[in-house]
Amino acid sequence: MCRWLGYAGAPVYLEELILKPDHSLIDQSLEARSGATTTNGDGFGIGWYGDREIPGVYKDVKPAWNDSNLRDLTAQIKSPLFLAHIRAATGTSIQQSNCHPFRHHKWLFVHNGLIRDFEMTKRDLALAVAPPLYPMIAGTTDSELMFYLALTFGLDENPLAGLERMVGFVEKICAAHGIDDPVQLSVGLTDGERLLAVRYSTERRSRTLFHSNSMQALREVYPHLERFSPDARAVVSEPLSNLSDEWEEIPESMAVVIHRGEVERRAFEPQVPY
Repeated sequence: MCRWLGYAGAPVYLEELILKPDHSLIDQSLEARSGATTTNGDGFGIGWYGDREIPGVYKDVKPAWNDSNLRDLTAQIKSPLFLAHIRAATGTSIQQSNCHPFRHHKWLFVHNGLIRDFEMTKRDLALAVAPPLYPMIAGTTDSELMFYLALTFGLDENPLAGLERMVGFVEKICAAHGIDDPVQLSVGLTDGERLLAVRYSTERRSRTLFHSNSMQALREVYPHLERFSPDARAVVSEPLSNLSDEWEEIPESMAVVIHRGEVERRAFEPQVPY
């Protein structure tokens, strides 16, 4: 499907995690080790926070390994919080508006997974998006629609509750259409302050997701880099180097909230919003 990573800590150049590690996202775009697909070449995107509240975004439909602009930008952009994503399409078009991350005001959202038989439920799901938000949907993916449903169901006020209501609603609509095991997701979400990650699937067989236990995990990825602060943490679809005790797999049906180096785990429990 897809691979993604998120970073929070002292500002670092994006290339330090996106390009330079042995098993970087560029390497994963060619040869993922634990994803549903080996190659993730249907586009990519990066989203980062700087001096402004609204994050910057760059994305394209080219494979990540074949974009010289990505290399130039990540070598110049330094950020304390960023998300990066490589895409393997699951039935929707390969176009720029379908590449992650998706942005709405201060929020960035990336997703690995799917809504099963999305074409059967797309209309019902789209009609539930709040009218002021609906015109902002630019693409055709289930991922973007999930993001705007979560915004509809209160993401701004309570991010995890908004995601739980979104998943509960999707499962309800899919059940009405007779679709089994409808939701498969690992989600990365940030407002520029907190980095949130969720691992969940209806069938309880979710795609892999890990978080670093300490700055030492990042030092193992790139040992000569001294700029990783003690509170630096990362979330990854699969570790950027060999798996060690410094990388911890996020359990099934679990959310992780990273803020100022603290890693808080919470049970993820979908709720039907109405």
